[in-house]
Amino acid sequence: MEKEQIYHDEPGTPLNAFLARAGLCSRRAAVELIKNGKIYVNGEIVTEPGYRVQQHDKVKYQDKIYRPEKHVYLLLNKPKGYVTTTADEMERKTVLDLIKGKGLGKERLYPVGRLDRDTTGVLLITNDGYLSQRLAHPKNNITKKYYVVLDKPLHIDDTNKLKKGVYLEDGKSWFDKVTLTGDKAGKMVIVDIHGGKNRIIKRMFKHLGYKVVALDRIEFAGITKKKLETGSWRHLTDAEVEELKMFKKESKKAPVPARKVEKKEIKD
Repeated sequence: MEKEQIYHDEPGTPLNAFLARAGLCSRRAAVELIKNGKIYVNGEIVTEPGYRVQQHDKVKYQDKIYRPEKHVYLLLNKPKGYVTTTADEMERKTVLDLIKGKGLGKERLYPVGRLDRDTTGVLLITNDGYLSQRLAHPKNNITKKYYVVLDKPLHIDDTNKLKKGVYLEDGKSWFDKVTLTGDKAGKMVIVDIHGGKNRIIKRMFKHLGYKVVALDRIEFAGITKKKLETGSWRHLTDAEVEELKMFKKESKKAPVPARKVEKKEIKD
């Protein structure tokens, strides 16, 4: 009797890599099994190790069938105090603790990219490895929007510096956009950034003498947390998933001289 094993992997994975990640054997050994006609895909022998396994495929070896998991796409409004990992050696709470036992299956989920423990806001969680890598990789220049609360009012000259770029220990960094929110204290701003450097927002403000009191990601790759309470999550809509899959690599050139600072009121 055939046994079926559901195994997570991204669509379009080479057959030998798929079998190796499923724990059957090494990639090299998988190549030999494939070339010797031991592997079936959808009932047909496949002898090409580079055959790309798709979401609907059933890969069989002897009496076991391996199938990719159904992909799951979640949006979490991350609260403070949670680390953005699947497990933590210090036994701190992880973002996956917020979705455990909430009607999901046994999918192996993981966050897309990272948010600091004290940073809140938009965090995507999925088991789609291919999409996750595309969204998280710095070279793809995915735009993120953050709501920032500072310890003192942001001076107009510093606003321009942040848009033109500041030099840190790991090179030049800049915000694509800086928007003053119109609060009376002048301590609240919204920044758009595409870089993926570690703690970059806090470091840029610190470089100019400011401390970030609160940091909240309000948008990632066009996905917002509108009407989603802190600590809550929801499934992405089909339209949102398609939008993420169809995104085009954004071209982010070095900033031009700063323009007039935009102002707008924050609305929930």
